[in-house]
Amino acid sequence: KFIFPPYDFSIANCMITNFHTPKSTLLMMVSAFADPDFIKHAYTVAIKEKYNFYSYGDAMLIL
Repeated sequence: KFIFPPYDFSIANCMITNFHTPKSTLLMMVSAFADPDFIKHAYTVAIKEKYNFYSYGDAMLIL
């Protein structure tokens, strides 16, 4: 499907994603969606609580 005017764009207001590797493009995507300081805090808590990272790890819901 192609986008032609007058296309009605939508903006996501939440995201489900995994905990990604440092300096990855996926981590950049998450940081573009939510405040980078908020993401850093979430990762700090995830490390402290021993969450699993990468593709088969734990996920987070960003609201």
